[in-house]
Amino acid sequence: MWWRSMRLGVAGGVLAAGGGALAQSLPAPVEAALARAQIPREAVSIYAAPVEAQQPVRLAWQTRTAMNPASVMKLVTTYAALEQLGPAYVWRTPVYLDGVVDQGAFRGTVYIQGAGDPKLVSERLWLLLGRLQGMGVKVIVGDVVLDHSAFQVSSHDAAAFDNEPFRPYNAGPDALLINYKTQVLGFIPDPAAGVARIHYELPMAGVQAPASVPLAPAGTACGDWRTQLQADWSDPQRIQLLGRYPASCGDKNWPVALAGPERFAARAVEGMWRSMGGQITGRVRDGQVPPGLKPAWDSVSPALGEVVRDINKFSNNVMTQQLLLTLGKERMGVGSFDAGRTALSQWWQLRWAAAEMPVVDNGAGLSRNARISAQALGRMLQAAWHSAVMPEFVASLPISGTDGTLRRSKASANAHLKTGSLRDVNSLAGYVHGYSGQRYVLVAMVNHPNAGAARPVLDALVDWVAQDGAAVAQR
Repeated sequence: MWWRSMRLGVAGGVLAAGGGALAQSLPAPVEAALARAQIPREAVSIYAAPVEAQQPVRLAWQTRTAMNPASVMKLVTTYAALEQLGPAYVWRTPVYLDGVVDQGAFRGTVYIQGAGDPKLVSERLWLLLGRLQGMGVKVIVGDVVLDHSAFQVSSHDAAAFDNEPFRPYNAGPDALLINYKTQVLGFIPDPAAGVARIHYELPMAGVQAPASVPLAPAGTACGDWRTQLQADWSDPQRIQLLGRYPASCGDKNWPVALAGPERFAARAVEGMWRSMGGQITGRVRDGQVPPGLKPAWDSVSPALGEVVRDINKFSNNVMTQQLLLTLGKERMGVGSFDAGRTALSQWWQLRWAAAEMPVVDNGAGLSRNARISAQALGRMLQAAWHSAVMPEFVASLPISGTDGTLRRSKASANAHLKTGSLRDVNSLAGYVHGYSGQRYVLVAMVNHPNAGAARPVLDALVDWVAQDGAAVAQR
């Protein structure tokens, strides 16, 4: 039914954009690629224009039709954050000590108050706790309390979107988000011992995990090595790998969002503290910082400009959600999705009052409800090119054939583009460097059951834009 509704919307968009004109042909390479992918041109929306908004548009195809952009929606959230918070914005995670240090022991309660830091990864957790050890503390005689109250988010069902609860892209936001709520298993083959040894990025208290897994028989192809491991992630207190690992794979990493995400931060904090040689007589538990207590120190995140680069280069969903919640907290005083959407909506109306308002949902594009038109996104990209935060924004986008989600792109053009894909959705948006020296904004979205086969279509479109061919009549 959603597909039928989308098609009706496309038909309306053709008349609105083209005044009822007959269908205009797309560039020949794009038409050919669409035919090979068995995708009708009615399922495509494209906006290609010079970065200078006053210059003629190269290609406008169904540009006013609101479509699902998948992860391309991250461009709206990250640009809004850069403009409203500034590229030097940082998150501060305060640590409070309610007690005294006494001959190598801290007697009292340690509080760690989450503030939404999207990049409180394992090495930064080690540094945060190392500060306490630097004070001479070897044992905490009391509890460690974790405060998650900065964000107001409902409980997150990691299986709700696509029934893949252990995939890191489905991890939910958290005011005290540690390592993206993701454990990383590193497999290192040891043929002499007949095993692959396993390195865990985070020491997790209370989680039994194997130190190695048997190697598969000699000559076994790497193939789908994850399936060959026969992993069982269902038990929050135990990781089980019932299969074998092919030595032909070499070293591999497997990021996993473990079961029991509500206890992830507590297990990570306790596990890290104990792995550093620290002891604790009490518990690591959730709670809130008492009023009036002053922080002993802050853990300071990388600047927003760097965080945005990680978000867009690697399409990190939970980091983007943290960003939208932070917008709500900083601009509206409430760390909720409703407040974040309100802050983004107000910013959009001030900048492009006449443009169609995007439906951002969680801000990351991991949604069936998110919608934006190619024209609206294209005009935002034109504005971004001339904004004070342009260097940070453009540098955050993957480079075609080089890095991030575009490292395997077959397009020959030089381009900075954000990609997006869901079931029935394939998209890209960003900037293309024309062979003439002209810069173009490009937005392309495909909403169709065959969208998974659309990557060659998008590559052909990128190359066509770069070639600075004759402008195609608008419709």
